[in-house]
Amino acid sequence: MGTVVSFDVRPGDLTEAEARDALARACTLLHDVDATFSTWKPASPINRFRRGEARIEELPDEVYDVLELCALAGRMSNGWFDAWSLPGGFDPTGLVKGWAAGRALGELRAAGVAAAMVNAGGDIAVHGRPAGDRPWAIAITNPADQSQVACVVDVVASIATSGTYERGDHIIDPGTRSASSVVASASVVGPDLGIADALATAIVAGGVELLATLRTTPYAALVIEHEGAIRATPGFPVQVASPGSG
Repeated sequence: MGTVVSFDVRPGDLTEAEARDALARACTLLHDVDATFSTWKPASPINRFRRGEARIEELPDEVYDVLELCALAGRMSNGWFDAWSLPGGFDPTGLVKGWAAGRALGELRAAGVAAAMVNAGGDIAVHGRPAGDRPWAIAITNPADQSQVACVVDVVASIATSGTYERGDHIIDPGTRSASSVVASASVVGPDLGIADALATAIVAGGVELLATLRTTPYAALVIEHEGAIRATPGFPVQVASPGSG
């Protein structure tokens, strides 16, 4: 997946050994996902599929699951997320990182940890409450000044943020098949981190007009425009906004 994954685990009633075992299972899952979906490893199942060397029924079941999620994300974003339009053929990278982090969190939840956070390069899945009744508080970076926080968000399931301020122009407009960043960053919260990841990517390429498409879904979004204005859909759980944000 080409990113660093970090964990914050609150064991609760689990012993240290039980918590470590759960963390080891989550890490193994992430390595397995990378082996399956890496577009950098020539022999990975996804690359065999991209080259036409394997039919979908010959691949691991999770590949089909991700294809279905990519199709769903495409419909939810009015086509602005399109894993089939990328250079080199089908590429689920814009969704699979969040999907993998969500599955890793599932391993920790199934083990019985009281609370946990899995952060895959800024795509974050959370479980439980880290302290008392407070949800996880996640900061969104100011794209114009990465040493500053634009706002803090209360997250109860997942949040994904996409933008070009760290990796440069890497988000593709599926219509032109060229790099596009209509807004500086987009953050999406909702029940499934894979879908949130894909929607955030789509909004960076498609712009603030896509915010309206989320109003009938369980997802909410916040956009930071290139000039610094902040826009959000109703219900986006901003905890603290920076002074002067629009």
